[in-house]
Amino acid sequence: MIELTLPDMTCGHCVKTVTETVKRIDPAATPQIDLATHRVRIESSQPAEAFKKALAEEGYAPA
Repeated sequence: MIELTLPDMTCGHCVKTVTETVKRIDPAATPQIDLATHRVRIESSQPAEAFKKALAEEGYAPA
């Protein structure tokens, strides 16, 4: 399980973008997003760095 805090994730559109980004890296991933705490949990066999890099490129750099 990968857990990331994304301080710039603040709305429903952000949630959609984060979900699409996670699915682009691993279509089988199951992201669980908590908008109130700005956290995303990702169940995936892909390395955390792949998600961190892709999310940062979309404007959601993990803290």
